[in-house]
Amino acid sequence: MSTLLEEINSPEDLKRCDPYQLPQLADEIRKTIIDFCTSYGGHLGSNLGATELSIALHYVFASPEDRIIFDVSHQCYTHKILTGRKSAFCNPEEFGSISGFTCRNESPHDHFDLGHTGTSISLANGLALARNCMNQQHRIVAIIGDGSLSSGTAFEGLNCAAQVKGQLLIVCNDNEMAIDENVGGLYTNLAELRATQGSSAHNIFRDLGFDYRYVEHGNTISALLATFNSVKELNHPVVVHIHTKKGLGIQDAGIAGVSEGHDPNNHWCNPSYQRNSVPGAHSTQRNARWVYGSMAMKSLLDRFEQEPALVVISPATASSNGISHEFRQRAGKHFIDVGIAEEHAISLACGIARGGGSPIVATSSTFFQRAYDQIQQEMSLNGSAVTLLEFASGISDTDVTHSGTFDIPLLGNIPELTCLAPTSGKQLLDMFAWASGPARKPVLIRMPGEDVLAYERAAGVVLSTDEAVTQRAAEPSAPSDLPSQSAQSAESARTLHPWSRYRTVHEGSGVALLGLGNAYPLACDVAHILRKLSASKLSANQSLMLDISDPTIIDPQQYSTLDTATLNRLHQNHQIVVTLEDSQRNGGWGQRISAYYASTAMRVMSVGADMAFTDRVALSELKRRYGMNADSIAAQLCLLATQECNSRGI
Repeated sequence: MSTLLEEINSPEDLKRCDPYQLPQLADEIRKTIIDFCTSYGGHLGSNLGATELSIALHYVFASPEDRIIFDVSHQCYTHKILTGRKSAFCNPEEFGSISGFTCRNESPHDHFDLGHTGTSISLANGLALARNCMNQQHRIVAIIGDGSLSSGTAFEGLNCAAQVKGQLLIVCNDNEMAIDENVGGLYTNLAELRATQGSSAHNIFRDLGFDYRYVEHGNTISALLATFNSVKELNHPVVVHIHTKKGLGIQDAGIAGVSEGHDPNNHWCNPSYQRNSVPGAHSTQRNARWVYGSMAMKSLLDRFEQEPALVVISPATASSNGISHEFRQRAGKHFIDVGIAEEHAISLACGIARGGGSPIVATSSTFFQRAYDQIQQEMSLNGSAVTLLEFASGISDTDVTHSGTFDIPLLGNIPELTCLAPTSGKQLLDMFAWASGPARKPVLIRMPGEDVLAYERAAGVVLSTDEAVTQRAAEPSAPSDLPSQSAQSAESARTLHPWSRYRTVHEGSGVALLGLGNAYPLACDVAHILRKLSASKLSANQSLMLDISDPTIIDPQQYSTLDTATLNRLHQNHQIVVTLEDSQRNGGWGQRISAYYASTAMRVMSVGADMAFTDRVALSELKRRYGMNADSIAAQLCLLATQECNSRGI
């Protein structure tokens, strides 16, 4: 660590520096962030572009009494370094000890846990109103990037914030880039403001009622200090529009290896030991989002010419989900990026569907949460023929704001929405072709995750993005045991589709393992353990092993309806049904099955996640905590089987 940064552990220490020293401090912090992201991974470009901004804000304002709110908080690393958390970025032994986002539990300088976009202005608006009501005098600053401004929430916040009484500063950090490219008319206006040094008569901020300042050199600390000091005492809302460079410093000499470890837009840098998993890198070992997302996109290319209104819609972050730059170029008008506006993406898709088109909306599980109203109302209530590709669902070791644990209870209980859970790339492509083609109904496809990808790779299935589509010819076609419509007497005609019935992969007895989607490999692993037990230490107790030695394995394929025909059939020679899902157990799919069996003698064991927020907990620990590992489940089944035998006097 260099000399100047060594002496700074708080904003008070920062204020002891002379202004002429601050550029040196910015260089030291920037080098620290690059070293940290290179070694451990993290949000790189946004933090490098906001280094001077964070220094200037803490130099002029008095945090934490003055509230500084970072939108999304992709750009909060310098803020954390200046507010007592420096060692987490400088000491390798402490890497990962703090969140990559603002976090209330870490510091009084962090006022919210934030990881989703567009909320800072509304939050600052609320803080200002509370301050005014209690006759307090502190200042409030909201920092929002130009990419986040496309969020509908940001527009709503701007509309109301302009009418706030008293001080309110909104800093628009304009680096001309979001995670992917910015799109929409708003950015035409921002470009015009940049081109005219903020003097254009066309100014969205002034039109909304804000006082306005423009800083062309947003990575120059002296310019920022002068501007922030000039607006600090203003008693009305003001927007300071600063022009910065995302990823500033990446190309500097002596920073070897970074270019191979970050994405093309400088958003994220993987650690050196995970370089091969970077989307876009030359590697066959890409993550599940990229592998299955790119498979789905490639399957559309041959359809575009014959289906003019077949379109893929991404509310930003397209590259995170296998929607490559190459695909976007080839798709042309068949791809639409609406910016970080999930609600608009769903409503737009519903309009396209009503006009006869076939829209597909692809984004993360936690982003679909923000569009729940549109999914329920415009999409499902109206029967709109929209296909949702839901990525990053299920339990994970991610930060608390990006956990996909809640999707099945949230979205799986919406009427008229068909929710599919493929357990292989082949099944995904078949489901996707149906959903985006002949289905003409609301469909959600829960994209396969890392466990399914690992299971397929272990089975020798070729899943590189270059070979993904060609593997379809080598794999078996859709399940041959699909029932006739007459077999679905418990389901209304409107719910029927090729995957309405659960697929029985192996017919056994005693215990039935129902592994939904990403939990299907877990069901197979449990079955394998039980079979091994039957041939070894439990073989002496034949009466016990009648119950668990040959478990039935079922791939449910969907979680929007119950396949009551299959559930009823299990009564014939099963005593225990195990439901496995990598989502919150409360209100989930397994509890629906448990409720169905409630009045019968069938015993149900529902395995899933607890109803809890988790922040960067290791996946192995979460699985242990939730009992979602094969050994634990097998042990519980042995106990249940013993209890079952004892109850029968065997």
